[in-house]
Amino acid sequence: MANGGIDGGVNFCDNKDMTEVLSQDEIDQLLTSISAGGLETEEYKPIADTRKVKIYDFKRPDKFSKEQIRTVQIMHETFARLTTTALSANLRTLVHVHVATVDQLTYEEFIRSLPTPTTLAIINMDPLKGNAVLEIDPGITFSIINRLFGAKDEGAKKQQQQQHELTDIEQSVMEGIIVRILGNMREAWAQVIDLRPRLGQIDTNPQFAQIVPPTEMVVLVTLETKVGEVEGMMNFCIPYLTIEPIISKLSAQFWYSNVRQGANPENLNILKEKLVKVDVNVVAEIGTIQVPVRDVLSLRAGDVVRLYNVKVSDPFAITIGGRQKFLCRPGVVGRKAAVQITRKIADIEQDDFEELISEGEELL
Repeated sequence: MANGGIDGGVNFCDNKDMTEVLSQDEIDQLLTSISAGGLETEEYKPIADTRKVKIYDFKRPDKFSKEQIRTVQIMHETFARLTTTALSANLRTLVHVHVATVDQLTYEEFIRSLPTPTTLAIINMDPLKGNAVLEIDPGITFSIINRLFGAKDEGAKKQQQQQHELTDIEQSVMEGIIVRILGNMREAWAQVIDLRPRLGQIDTNPQFAQIVPPTEMVVLVTLETKVGEVEGMMNFCIPYLTIEPIISKLSAQFWYSNVRQGANPENLNILKEKLVKVDVNVVAEIGTIQVPVRDVLSLRAGDVVRLYNVKVSDPFAITIGGRQKFLCRPGVVGRKAAVQITRKIADIEQDDFEELISEGEELL
């Protein structure tokens, strides 16, 4: 609001308080500057909106957090390593399985992404409620079948181009493979739950595998698989309704705390069972000697290598995994050379052990 005339000066004020009073000279200078263009007015700059807006689709609610997705990925990385070893031994060829992605989507999106026909195994997730789906790419399926039937990789590639629905014999073969894979899944989930997955049935048409409503959210684990020269995918789909009872356990804190507390009797028994099947190298070392390479190259059957620092009465040391564990003496069993263990090295003091070696005392 302006009050007064120009000759007497102009007072600029608002409805509340007077903010500034200009003299006549100042008003003239201001008008002159505006007319001449010497006064630059500030351009309008909109205030940047610093609010973070997250798009949320109510048709596809995110039910799994990033931490839970990461835990699921860690679990199935273990599953992938175990499956790689199991399939390589079973198929007697190079097999490689690793986790490509872990994502959440609707069950309808998962079903629509599958080819027809394909191998769909309906998995009972006892003690969890409901079922899961293990889908194996047709190329991988026929590569596995052909390997078990004795075909080579070239035949598997040709078969991959001529895919068809599984026959009864082929389906029976795949059932055996899937049962082996489910054993690996139980071990991979052991830190979270004592899962006992069981194969329900095998379908070839994805439209017939309606285990949950189409809009239900699922977590999808995609595994890149290579059997010989054939590459494809395996998909493991777990509905949210099935995994919901243990969703609180899919956290890094629970996972690592459970790993640290793994020294319970049940886990120790599992470790003992695994260790019983481990093969180790056992070496009975008579002695050592340094010889030139030319002498080694000239050795023939029947040659005698004399160990100057070893006596006949000296005990031998048995080495297991690169460490000396036992003392023994040589002998024969039938027509085969053998050694008889006489004592554990751990039961002998180091000084006594050196004395036994130097004096050549027999340990009975």
